[in-house]
Amino acid sequence: MDTTLTLLDLCGAVALLLWGIHMVQTGVQRALGPHLRRLLGVALGNRVKALAAGLGVTALLQSSTATGLMVASFAGAGLVAVVPALAVMLGANIGTTLIVQVLSFDVARVAPVLVLVGVILFRRGADPRTRDIGRAAIGLGLMLMALARLVEVITPYEDVPALRVLLGAVATDRLIALMLGAVLTWAAHSSVAIVLLVMSFTQAGVLPLEAGMALVLGANLGSALNPVLEGSRDGEAAGRRVALGNLVTRALGCAVALPCLGLIGPLLVTWQPDLSRAVADFHTAFNLALALVVLPLLDPFAALLRRLVPERIDAHDPGRPIHLDEAALETPPVALGAAGREALRMADVLAEMMNGAGEALTGGDRTRVAQIRRMDDTLDRLNAAIKAYLVRLDPESLSEDDERRVAGLLAFTTHLEHAGDILSRNVMTHAAKRLKRGLAFSTDGKAEVEALLARLSANLSAAGAAFLTEDPRAARRLADEKAVFRDLEARATEAHFRRLREAGPGLGPAEATALYPDLVRDLKRVNDHLVAGAAYPILETRGALRASRLEEP
Repeated sequence: MDTTLTLLDLCGAVALLLWGIHMVQTGVQRALGPHLRRLLGVALGNRVKALAAGLGVTALLQSSTATGLMVASFAGAGLVAVVPALAVMLGANIGTTLIVQVLSFDVARVAPVLVLVGVILFRRGADPRTRDIGRAAIGLGLMLMALARLVEVITPYEDVPALRVLLGAVATDRLIALMLGAVLTWAAHSSVAIVLLVMSFTQAGVLPLEAGMALVLGANLGSALNPVLEGSRDGEAAGRRVALGNLVTRALGCAVALPCLGLIGPLLVTWQPDLSRAVADFHTAFNLALALVVLPLLDPFAALLRRLVPERIDAHDPGRPIHLDEAALETPPVALGAAGREALRMADVLAEMMNGAGEALTGGDRTRVAQIRRMDDTLDRLNAAIKAYLVRLDPESLSEDDERRVAGLLAFTTHLEHAGDILSRNVMTHAAKRLKRGLAFSTDGKAEVEALLARLSANLSAAGAAFLTEDPRAARRLADEKAVFRDLEARATEAHFRRLREAGPGLGPAEATALYPDLVRDLKRVNDHLVAGAAYPILETRGALRASRLEEP
């Protein structure tokens, strides 16, 4: 019974440590995430600045995975080359060791103060950023409490036979210790948590220093596994190169360091007798040494990665998302960026549909009708994938800006899908009817249809730009197009009936039908969806919709 209660106590302390790390990461991410992302983007000019930026950003976020996802998104978008991206990851690996260094000192007494300050900031802060900083302070306090409790729980039970058997296997075989550390870190998604646990076990005398160092090597390897195993296999090659390069460098570092632990351990104890601090120092020294060795070799290493991970040139299913990285769900700003890029893919598909609609309406290619209907299926599948992806975001990790962006993404993709439905079901029905009956527009009617489609394509480009930049000026210009399209519809319909009156009974069958005014009305409905999906969410957010939205007809 006592053993069961102790095991529950131990699991509770570990869970509290993981939750504290989660609170620190989400608090800092929500308070400073956009600024850190912007800082990282600015510093990607050369490898030294990139390394420093990766170190600083990760020291605040305490997640090399989050930093890696940001860099992978930059690389995938073509905004950064592989060499500076890999340099960022080297810096990120060093950055994760800094909080371990801080917590290796006896700072448990400040835990209640951190929690108290955090609660005051969280409950009393008027600014969302202040509350997020309070959340991070609470998380740091919980981490310190958890570490103190771990030492209290472990120390009396270090002679338990079952524990001795497990720890004996770890202590006598470095490779087992390394593999165990890698698996635990992959499962916990936090190298910081595992290294802190190893420090607690080593300080309590449950683990020898050499076994602790092997576990730390495993933690370094395990943290590089997540982006490779959980990242999108169909994503851009540049992003996959960064994740693979980080894993390869850490694996090579572990392969070199593991046989040398017997020499490193005694030297480390001579320099730092405190075993907990010795583990932290080894963790930092390993990543520093790795960065110093690999940084000058990044050019040939990047060339090797380009050969190992070439650009994908094979055809792929257009309805399958390529930007929705599963690992990015842990970092909402990156996940929202991935969903935004997928939404722009939807806009590109809709642009192809518009071009094909023009050819089907004014030309004689019957295959265009079937192609556009297949592309509408692609829109439906992409929209469903984006919604399912956004639903999986943790609401607790979303800031107010993140929630607003989610709403904007859902509005944009939903209206793009509706616009595609109108093109596929209504406009293509008109085109199929025209082709089946051998009808033809008049010269003026054909010119008007082409002009409407050209304006609609321009508005789709404007909608994509407004969605991407969230610029209220672009949104207002797009909203004004609703009135313009309404006037164009009225003029086109009036001109159509004027031609009917002028032609009299001898009018050809195409103009004698109601195809033309129905077509113009459907194109106007497509434009309405573009405005509603891209312009209105921006104007509503800024309280400018009432002044900009025009009365519905």
